[in-house]
Amino acid sequence: MKVLICDPVDPKAIAAMREADIDVDVNDDVTPEGLEEIIPEYEAMVVRSRTTAREPLIDKATNLKAIIRAGVGLDNIDVEYAESKGIEVRNTPAASSNAVAELAIGYLFALARPIVQATNSMKGGKWEKKQLTGTELAGKTLGLIGFGRIGSLVGSKANSLGMEVLFYRRTDVEVDFATQVSLDEVLERSDYLSLHLPHTPATHYIIDANAFAKMKDGVKIINCARGGTVDEDALYEAIKSGKVAGAALDVFEDEKEDRGRKLMELPEVIGSPHIGAGTVEAKDRVGQETARIAIEIAERS
Repeated sequence: MKVLICDPVDPKAIAAMREADIDVDVNDDVTPEGLEEIIPEYEAMVVRSRTTAREPLIDKATNLKAIIRAGVGLDNIDVEYAESKGIEVRNTPAASSNAVAELAIGYLFALARPIVQATNSMKGGKWEKKQLTGTELAGKTLGLIGFGRIGSLVGSKANSLGMEVLFYRRTDVEVDFATQVSLDEVLERSDYLSLHLPHTPATHYIIDANAFAKMKDGVKIINCARGGTVDEDALYEAIKSGKVAGAALDVFEDEKEDRGRKLMELPEVIGSPHIGAGTVEAKDRVGQETARIAIEIAERS
């Protein structure tokens, strides 16, 4: 099987594929135009978030048997169209779950205690001790919107910190560390809200102006899931009005141009450039799982 690596992947994963007699080409800075030209040569392609696999590319991929997403989200792949063409689409959802969950927990602490603001203040030569009083997480309510692998990990970790954990998801599930409730109840009761769901037509702007109106005054928002699930204009207005006391964002609706610059101008907002899965351990696990999937597909070919 001939595989094209379109985005940077752990070198150990590439070595493992080659050891399994897979013909691997690494072209991890290929342009969209260049990819369309060379894709007919390959039976599988490995992508991360940079490379998209949309209908025009899939139509040119006449020999493609598999698209492997080294990561969780499949937003950059036209999955149904690919599968209609007989192309298998796989990802590595479990490999980076803990890394994203730990970032969300880190943001919980950073919203409760103004760690970022305190650091910036001291770097500016100030000693603003009284102005940097925080709150404790123990005894507060965390609402999770989405409760899959990552959401349940966040809930378990938050419960161990003494938080009451509520969650909303479309299907029923029972756990001993959290309570499933309606979306409205999550919005109305939570001191902190954390999103853990994909961006789909059904979840687009699931947090909008109407949702903010249902929340407690002084609520704090975390989004380490996907841009487009929060209406950023509505979030901006909710922060300016004081409805939302703080927000921590690892993802933005437009990560190519604006990069959330308007929101990041607000002192109540802290953020990062989509680094949820960016740990040494997660990258290693993603690479291992990507290699395992490629080898499995090659053995079936």
